[in-house]
Amino acid sequence: MAERRRGPALEKALLDAAWEELADNGYARFTMDAVVKRAGTSPPVLYRRWSDREDLARAAIVHTLAKHRLDIPDTGSLREDVLTLMREINATRVQLVTVMSVQLAGYHQATGTSPANLRDPLVTGRKEALDTLFDRAVARGEITQEHLTERIKSLPFDLLRHEFLTTFAPVPDHVLEEIVDTVFLPLLR
Repeated sequence: MAERRRGPALEKALLDAAWEELADNGYARFTMDAVVKRAGTSPPVLYRRWSDREDLARAAIVHTLAKHRLDIPDTGSLREDVLTLMREINATRVQLVTVMSVQLAGYHQATGTSPANLRDPLVTGRKEALDTLFDRAVARGEITQEHLTERIKSLPFDLLRHEFLTTFAPVPDHVLEEIVDTVFLPLLR
């Protein structure tokens, strides 16, 4: 007989099941009943934690984003740090980015939100991580703080996401280098 899940283990199982439902079926077909069935639990267990599918979907998305945090490289060069991070994202995040954009379109339409609303920096650590990467480059004298806007900081990663969404595949390395060397770094000089 399977051991009964409780506390954090139960919540993780429920959120993992909810994410799998979203990834497989999209928000349009996402139901509390489907999550209950996939998680092998009962409706009261789910409804005690999340009152409706919108709350559960948001919790599953935030849980998944937090679970997929990446380490911030420290190669000694902004170019190599950004390329290393982009290569790691490229190797491990194509499916996540695609699901977040394609399968969750119905969620954004129904809730009046956008993908940016789900990138909670307190949960995902994204902003803090990028700030660390750029602060190191400033400390090394590679760039000056005056050129660092939030738009410029996110630009190489926004372009990487664009490539994912137009190809649904990993991006060739020469394209990553082109993004960094011909678009991103010139903006910092």
